[in-house]
Amino acid sequence: MGQVTSLFARKMVAAAGAGIDGAALLAAAGIDPDGPWEPAAMIPADTYYDMLERIAAQVDATDLPVRVGAAMRCDEYGALGLAWKAARDLRGSLSRVERYARLWTSVVRYELRPDPRGMLYILHRPGERRLGLRLSNETTLVATIALARQVSPQPVIPVEVLVGHPAPKSLAAHAEWFGCPVRFDAGLDAIVLSPETLAQPNILGDEGISRYLIGHLDAALAEIADDPPLVDRARDAIAQALSEGSPKMDDIARGLGLSARTFHRRLAEQGRRFQTLTEETRRDLAMGLLRDNGHSLAEIAFLTGFSEQSAFTRAFRRWVGTTPASYRKACRGP
Repeated sequence: MGQVTSLFARKMVAAAGAGIDGAALLAAAGIDPDGPWEPAAMIPADTYYDMLERIAAQVDATDLPVRVGAAMRCDEYGALGLAWKAARDLRGSLSRVERYARLWTSVVRYELRPDPRGMLYILHRPGERRLGLRLSNETTLVATIALARQVSPQPVIPVEVLVGHPAPKSLAAHAEWFGCPVRFDAGLDAIVLSPETLAQPNILGDEGISRYLIGHLDAALAEIADDPPLVDRARDAIAQALSEGSPKMDDIARGLGLSARTFHRRLAEQGRRFQTLTEETRRDLAMGLLRDNGHSLAEIAFLTGFSEQSAFTRAFRRWVGTTPASYRKACRGP
């Protein structure tokens, strides 16, 4: 099971205000309400998502991700926050998160990818698109811009912000914070940044301090588990590849830096088969998309690797015992 820093949980509770019993929520998540705020103290990701959903059941959480993300500060991230500030420019800051984010989360992977408009800073978070995960993703996107604005001498305004899930009931807070178009149901969670923004020199950029901090971060990274569990990494890679059809084991293995033979052997050591893992990933992704109500059945069929909706319906009936339409109707409730 993946983990996230307890710092995020504490920030969410603080921002939610008097409408919740913050101490009880933190205690239920295994966090001492009166203890110190330690970013290195981790909690299970599902516990964090559960807590966010409990908050959303008690107060209006529409703009909660904006308020929490905007309140994040570089110094709260320990050595990684300092390394963010000491990087030469924003591109360097983002590159450090891409490499060292595992120091505060094992459920999110970050990627810098070239885009015709500049660069995509992509958030990869596998799993069912439940409300808690959606709120967490929005918060992370907001926090990225909050941290960027703390180190840049010029206002940081993205070209566009992309969010993979359907929009909340109001986008006013999101649009005001980012200052650019915010597109929900975009198929991925990412921030588009222009070359000029990425090249802005950081206010406190310092090569000497950077070298020292990078050494510290490398040592800290070496002390935690070598890699996220292979099965989790494989699920993430499979989910990303499904929109292009049924993924091939050779391609997934190559993306994980393994030969097909090694990948097959390591899965077998954990009692898993690639075909079964692919089916499980398809099923879980389909169930999450159906709960969201943001995609048509035809779109979900495509996103889960089926060329025809009829094939998707047959597979879903085999997995769950009912049709996708019936499952969606049941999730909506009476």
